Amino acid sequence: MDIRRNLPLLMTICFLSQMGGFMILPLFPLFIEEFGLSGWMMGGIFALFYVGKVIGGVPAAAIYRKLGGKNALILMLILLAVCMGGFAFSSAAVLFGLLRLLQGLASTGLTVVVRSIIGDGGNVDNRGLYNGYISSSEGGGMVLGPVISGWLALHWPLSVPFLLVTVCCLMAVVAAMGMKTTAPARATHESGSTLIDHLIEDPSATVRQEPLDNLTNSVLSTDEVVVDSTTSDSHPNTTVSTELPLSSSRSDAKHTQDLSTRLTQRQQLLGYGTVHFLEMSAYAVFLTYFALYAAHIMHWDPFATSLAFTVSGISTLAAAPFVGYLSDRLGDRLLLCMLGMFLIGIEVAVFLSTSSHLWVYVGMLIGGVGGACYMDSFFAHIGDHIPDESRSSVIGKIVSAAEIGSIVSPLVAALLMEVGSLYSVFVFNLVLIAVAIVVQAAMRSRYKTRRV
Repeated sequence: MDIRRNLPLLMTICFLSQMGGFMILPLFPLFIEEFGLSGWMMGGIFALFYVGKVIGGVPAAAIYRKLGGKNALILMLILLAVCMGGFAFSSAAVLFGLLRLLQGLASTGLTVVVRSIIGDGGNVDNRGLYNGYISSSEGGGMVLGPVISGWLALHWPLSVPFLLVTVCCLMAVVAAMGMKTTAPARATHESGSTLIDHLIEDPSATVRQEPLDNLTNSVLSTDEVVVDSTTSDSHPNTTVSTELPLSSSRSDAKHTQDLSTRLTQRQQLLGYGTVHFLEMSAYAVFLTYFALYAAHIMHWDPFATSLAFTVSGISTLAAAPFVGYLSDRLGDRLLLCMLGMFLIGIEVAVFLSTSSHLWVYVGMLIGGVGGACYMDSFFAHIGDHIPDESRSSVIGKIVSAAEIGSIVSPLVAALLMEVGSLYSVFVFNLVLIAVAIVVQAAMRSRYKTRRV
């Protein structure tokens, strides 16, 4: 798939879907409360969304590999449209729960498909930038969504925003239909071939490629390239054995060759999964409890709290493309991931230290940049180090596993609030961020380049 040609459409899809999600985020509890559901039922309906997000990653990766990026996007967006339209006309708790579960499946599916498209279509020189554009478009949706739904809720029934979100999803479907696809090519791309280069340089070279194990024994698959050649330095029958993943471009292959990666395949998945689990856990705690903290500890009104989210969204919208470009030029994506988590930690530390509107908004501004640093560089890093055949599956597993944190961390935070206070909830948040930085630092130390 030609990423440059399709990037504006991908950005449109992400903007519309993210705007729709944030349009219903503040209204959904009020909407289902109108039907007289008990607190237990409402809690169960909320939880089903995250259950769907947990189990949605792996099936989405399989659909992506089977149908391709364009068709997978269309399927996920149609499913989202059905869910949003269903919410507007539903009144039964069981149907709400089913639709909420499907919404979670489709939400995670969109993340997996979009990031896989960028990973497969980009290369080590531009994945950060392209992921930055995606994060920027999502940030735009985060800014506009709550504003639009809040205005609609003042003048129309609460079902109307859900119908508008349905229209947004259908518009995104049209955008996905306009994407141009190309014939798949795994080993050869416009910029060159990762394996054939050895044969071009030495026609007598032999290439032995091990069959893919479909992730049954390991998450990442590699090819063993054995080159037998006679060099100009009179070293006959010299054998060079190296492991190279199938990459999206010649620069990907060179990047992988330059890295003396001492992480095993299992360690890579464990490391990526742990980092994203911690990040999503911290994010879920923030989304769940910041409004309560602002109201009860800082004594803010709802408008001031909403404005804090808006500032963060604007910051992400503006910073993401520049951060993505920096990620490509710097090359040390894990360092930018660590910087992103550090900036998010500053955001939390600021509102724990003061209730001043100005300073908290400055903190939110910094945190928005941090979110862009993390998301752009994290998925670009995965794209750099995981071969084409495994990439979508690994992304699916990482995203699904991380969503478990979105379920568990708010429950742990609730327990901390019961035995302590809302302040202790965000101390826990800072601990999650600190551990994520430590794990990334450990991974980065193993990715150090050893140049001969």
